[in-house]
Amino acid sequence: MSYRSFSFTPNFNNQDIFSNRFNQIDKMFSTLTGEKPISDTPAYNLYQINEAQYQLTLSIPGYKEEELDISVHNNQLSIQGKKQDDKKCNNQEYHKWLHKGIMINNFSLNFNLDHKIKVKKAELSLGLLKLDFECNIPEEEKPKKILINSPNDNKKLDKK
Repeated sequence: MSYRSFSFTPNFNNQDIFSNRFNQIDKMFSTLTGEKPISDTPAYNLYQINEAQYQLTLSIPGYKEEELDISVHNNQLSIQGKKQDDKKCNNQEYHKWLHKGIMINNFSLNFNLDHKIKVKKAELSLGLLKLDFECNIPEEEKPKKILINSPNDNKKLDKK
């Protein structure tokens, strides 16, 4: 029996045709409503290492440690990225985008954690933010196997 305490918003960044259509519709509605598209949130993986350990990996290329804020408050994990402006151009040089396919937007992700789940460490490497979690379930909350005795078993024990 696996214990699942994470509550995650669905990831719409998989590679099937429906995902691509969803992203297009999402961006169209966000343009009309002024809301941020759901598909602009970073892609992530959730991996169960064993019965008590999990790892969440977010794809956030281009972010530095000082541009990220990770906090847990009232069992709510919040991960925010705010990109600092890289305007280091001097007035003598002319810079303009010819093509900008790599979008680095500010983001905010929130995850509900069960009270038994604790964030053990966070690590940023090669554009991947990895968070390690540990789930400590007290013995009294773990499922217990109940043995079923039949009446015939009791008679056999009484005769001995």
